Amino acid sequence: MKTICLYFQIHQPVRLKRYRFFDIGSDHYYYDDFSNEDILRGIADRSFLRANAMLLDLINAHNGKFKVAFSVSGAVLEQLEIYVPEAIDGLKELAQTGCVEFLSETYGHSLSCLYSEDEFKKQVEDHAEKIELLFGKKPKVFRNTELIYSDEIGDMVHRMGYKGMLTEGAKHLLGWKSPNYLYNSVSSPGLKLLLRNMKFSEDIMFRFSNYSWSDYPLTADKFINWINALPESEQLINLFMNYETLGSVQPADTGIFEFFKALPKFALDKAISFSTPSEVLNKLKPVDKISAPYPCSWSGEERDTSAWTGNTLQREALKKLYNIGERVMLCADRRIKQDWIYLQVSDHFRFMSTKYFPGPSVYSPYENAYDAFSNYMNVLSDFITRVNAQYPISIDNEELNALLTTIRNQENTIAKLESDLTKLKKKKAV
Repeated sequence: MKTICLYFQIHQPVRLKRYRFFDIGSDHYYYDDFSNEDILRGIADRSFLRANAMLLDLINAHNGKFKVAFSVSGAVLEQLEIYVPEAIDGLKELAQTGCVEFLSETYGHSLSCLYSEDEFKKQVEDHAEKIELLFGKKPKVFRNTELIYSDEIGDMVHRMGYKGMLTEGAKHLLGWKSPNYLYNSVSSPGLKLLLRNMKFSEDIMFRFSNYSWSDYPLTADKFINWINALPESEQLINLFMNYETLGSVQPADTGIFEFFKALPKFALDKAISFSTPSEVLNKLKPVDKISAPYPCSWSGEERDTSAWTGNTLQREALKKLYNIGERVMLCADRRIKQDWIYLQVSDHFRFMSTKYFPGPSVYSPYENAYDAFSNYMNVLSDFITRVNAQYPISIDNEELNALLTTIRNQENTIAKLESDLTKLKKKKAV
């Protein structure tokens, strides 16, 4: 029996304000709060709030047979808590139905998997704690930033204890194979892979309202008939997309909400079920192994990481950022720790893409990629200065770590001695 695994990504970056060279050293607050609030509220009104209510109605109307999964970055969770707490409340209601799974990812929607295993692991752990705190469920399946995956990344994820991971059903990854099966990682056979059905997902995400598309209009019954017509052995259809598809990328007047409202009925009438990623891992057996020697993603025609690492500007910014990572991990300053997470958000580097943003775009707050790079590097320069000010630059990381460990051990010893002294004084008083 065929099953649909429906997953939505929820993420918005923490956008940087206009930060000029002369601000370095004098202004340590980097964010455009007005834009962040305005954009997030707009998206929440058009998409998140209405979609939350719709999904809850669908779960209730179909007695729990309709199921869905979310991956929500820590960066957007923190913003929603401040600007649109009702969106968090809606997700909590969905979590309580038992028909919704929350996936694990990097806290800052970062590219740390490509640059630092220690940072990658820490962000994944921090994100899992945040999800459990808010929604009462610890994530069991992993979804990396922008579905980025390689054998090496899969190995890291498996070492962290995850049994399943979502990624892109890229043609260069699959070859002649179909994305409509469950697979294993070739380097970590214990890690199962759910591959996005690129065509079906993007029919909804990008082509749904395209009048020139040969299959326009896309209706729920037509879509389910396509799925039903797949070979009987192809039992798993992974529909992975941005949550903003509902109401923002595809505005309400395109009929996108009506499409999703009708989808479960037509699917269930054809005996096509809905499953969460964890249920898929339990129900189905992998049919083969997938090898990904180089990182792939769900972005662009190439389905690689060139959207974030494709030019000299991006690589230079990422190199300078992650070169300071070890010293940041040694810092105890909470403000530095928070800025470190926000500066890793992958969107900053996508804005530097000369392929996607050679000039002005509604999807970037900058005039062009060079403007994005200049602004980011000014911010990063100030941040690096603040990190270096915590400890002398002349001391290398290993020596600094040893010194800090000694200091912490001494502090613990002093605290224990003070505690013992207090107890002795109490005994003497008695």
